Amino acid sequence: LVMYDRQTQSLWTHFDGLAVIGELIGTQLDFWPMAIVSWEAWRDAHPDGMVLTQETGYHRSYGRNPYVGYETSERLLTPAFQSADIDERLPAKERVVGIRGDGDAVAVRHAHLEDTGVVEVELAGVPLVVWNLPGASSAIDAPELANGIDVGSSGVFERRLDGRLLSFTRSDDGFTDDETGSSWNLFGEATAGDLAGSRLQAREFVDTFWFAWGTFEPDSSIVPPLG
Repeated sequence: LVMYDRQTQSLWTHFDGLAVIGELIGTQLDFWPMAIVSWEAWRDAHPDGMVLTQETGYHRSYGRNPYVGYETSERLLTPAFQSADIDERLPAKERVVGIRGDGDAVAVRHAHLEDTGVVEVELAGVPLVVWNLPGASSAIDAPELANGIDVGSSGVFERRLDGRLLSFTRSDDGFTDDETGSSWNLFGEATAGDLAGSRLQAREFVDTFWFAWGTFEPDSSIVPPLG
């Protein structure tokens, strides 16, 4: 996807926030940590959170998917990727959680993450936890977004809190750290136990398909390692 800004008409790649054509060419936008989560997870964690209205003045069904079946099909919608030399280490449409920073990049295989719930990685010397909690539907599967297959919600956080390195295990409705038994929600907030009220440092990541990640980050490592 390429977008343009209304002020200078520069073109920007959405994947890395880089201006590739126009007055601002070479400029890169700042990254902010975010995650795609279910309404239930957001509501429970932020009962007073603001919600964007669907009354936008545009005639659009915001609950419907214009890319029905794209989640599970092998086709690629972007011609540039069709002709590109796609990294063959993984299938093009395999889901990954991609993390980058300080010249380093790692892709965590989504199927493995869904199975284990928690994966520990290191990025540029910083120990991170990557986790996934079931309950969020794919937005590019069924005609109605709410009926898409469950791909869960992912999060990436620094494992070190106040000098202590934490390890985590997925529980029924969140995560538990092995050191204190404190409970943590999807957003990296301790909700019960000795560490209640603490918050892990969130890291920027992207939940995407391998063909996109492998193209933009060709030197990325893969977790778990292949072979």
